[in-house]
Amino acid sequence: MSTAAYPAATGGHHHLGRPGFWRAPFSGHTYREYSYTVSGLPLAILGFTLVVTLFSTGLGLVVTMLGLPVLALLLAVSRGLGAAERLRARTLLGLELPEPPALKVTREGAWGAITARLADPVGWKAAFHQFVTFPWAVLSFTLSTVFLSVGWGLALFPCYQWVFARYTPWNGYRIADWTDSHGVQHVYDITETWQIAAVTLLGLVFLFLTPQVIRALTNANRFADRALLAGR
Repeated sequence: MSTAAYPAATGGHHHLGRPGFWRAPFSGHTYREYSYTVSGLPLAILGFTLVVTLFSTGLGLVVTMLGLPVLALLLAVSRGLGAAERLRARTLLGLELPEPPALKVTREGAWGAITARLADPVGWKAAFHQFVTFPWAVLSFTLSTVFLSVGWGLALFPCYQWVFARYTPWNGYRIADWTDSHGVQHVYDITETWQIAAVTLLGLVFLFLTPQVIRALTNANRFADRALLAGR
């Protein structure tokens, strides 16, 4: 430093083909799980918005009876969101969940369909799933993306570190630049071979931790999906 003054779980069991620690950062299995955390954020925002909006509207109108159709719509939408989540978990996590039973409508007419929806435990559990997993989706997206991007960005530092000395006024990648109370400027650039190697090593640490972080995050989703979206 210079200075100037897939296989994954099926039915709850780990597949034997799950990559080991040293192979995981370069395995398609890890990037399928990462795709799950990334795709989960926009879907969680959509689901959370729909569930909260419909529930609040339905609850507010329930005294006028107009809220009951809105709540029935909420449960129908929640069932659809639950089905989409089971498909996503099956495709990206390898998690097979039994389909819940179909909705049983025992009375004819519109009110029969509405009351059947309101008594549907599958719909209520799916709605609750959207509500409780929303903050976890935000955390999963943030942590997995930070670990993966920092890991690759630092691990590949030797491939692009020369850019800073050639195309910027810096001698290398500048990590600090300030002037103290005596008017002396302090500049810290990464230029030495050992410094570049240290950055690369730090990147590799992040890179090898990334699959473990993603796995821990998605395990919470597996638990929630089994508890709230699996058929009984």
